[in-house]
Amino acid sequence: MVLKVRWLLPSFVSFFLLSHPAQADSLTSWNFNAAQNQLDLTTDEGVEPKVQLIFNPNRLIIDLPGITLGRPKTSEKVGAVIQEIRVGQFDANTTRMVIELAPGYKLDATKVKVRGASSTHWFVQLPTPERVSGNSPLQIGAIAPISQPAQTIPVIAPPPEQLTGVVRLNTEMQGLQSQVEALMARYNFLKTGMFFVDLDTGNYLDIQGDRVFPAASTIKLPILIAFFQDLDAGKVRLDETLVMRRDLITNGSGEMQDDPVGSRYSARETVTKMITISDNTATNMIIDRLGGIKKLNERFRSWGLKDTVIRNLLGDFGGTNTTSSKDMVRLLALVTKEKLLSPSSREQSLNILRNTVTRSLLPAGLGSGADIAHKTGDIGFLIGDAGLIMMPNGKHYLAGIFVRRPYNDTRGRDFIRQVSRLVYNYLNQQTAGVPVGQRVLPTPRF
Repeated sequence: MVLKVRWLLPSFVSFFLLSHPAQADSLTSWNFNAAQNQLDLTTDEGVEPKVQLIFNPNRLIIDLPGITLGRPKTSEKVGAVIQEIRVGQFDANTTRMVIELAPGYKLDATKVKVRGASSTHWFVQLPTPERVSGNSPLQIGAIAPISQPAQTIPVIAPPPEQLTGVVRLNTEMQGLQSQVEALMARYNFLKTGMFFVDLDTGNYLDIQGDRVFPAASTIKLPILIAFFQDLDAGKVRLDETLVMRRDLITNGSGEMQDDPVGSRYSARETVTKMITISDNTATNMIIDRLGGIKKLNERFRSWGLKDTVIRNLLGDFGGTNTTSSKDMVRLLALVTKEKLLSPSSREQSLNILRNTVTRSLLPAGLGSGADIAHKTGDIGFLIGDAGLIMMPNGKHYLAGIFVRRPYNDTRGRDFIRQVSRLVYNYLNQQTAGVPVGQRVLPTPRF
């Protein structure tokens, strides 16, 4: 379907709405901070934005090559000067974002800055718009390219050692990878990313592990760790009382939303329900108690989590909060190696994670006697799970997996279960007949 849009000049092709290929790279989320004149965007694969300024009407064009939108064109009103942001599919391989200014205003192209926090997370900083003088020499349709030498980062992903960085990685599990890829071929309508690492050997499986996904309720895992970090610092207490405010109540998973405003809970009960029954209202109360979204995001960055960002309180049914399999595994590795928490808080947090009620993803593929401390996520079109698995033979490994799927399609759940079973069986065979005491833990890499 061709959309007639008045803001495209004749020299530009018309917008087409395309069906979203199951395996296409996509725009995961975006947000414009009007107070800071800054656009924050995240894609699930590496991209280098192409930015240009077009005059009369004055607007900033941001093209994302190789990225598909996967949904109809959208627009958002901003304010009086920066009036509107539109997002749509420019051609089969490019998502286009348009920031339109009010008549009589322009941007200085030399002051627009494009900065990459990672190959999948970008910021476009706009200067304060200037009034256009009556004798402006700019011609209709003139294009001023915006150079971005030092502000962007290479699209090429760094090697796994730099992305994980907590345990020394050894070699890829190639035999396992071929099995998983064969499974993926049978589920080619799903879009997945996964990262598994054997803590005994450092061997790993990395299939699009740095692909960025909506975090869904897995975002509650780093929030849990932040809570126990503050517990260690004496900033919170397990027995302190939290009061449920109206602005923190939300729907979706959990039961606290059914209680009256002003209900009181201990911090221990609240943080436990946040994980075990994935209570969204409990999560918002913990976010609030820990100082809010901005402070938590700063904490996540300090841990080296490059893709894990909270953008909205729960329930985040649109999937604006993001993470990746590698980020989840890195966090779990930091916890396992006791680099974030005291031994006591480490055990308390893992015990809460062991009691996660949902068992249909990673746990469903484990053998008898295995133990898992994990957190799941499900917002219909996206499911994920991340955890620490302890096998009966003494082996420990870390897992992170996300799957985009047709809405509520149970085959996504079946895929994760089967991947979990393949990994478990592979690692079980690797240690058959090897005494636990003879296994050597890898040297930590920091």
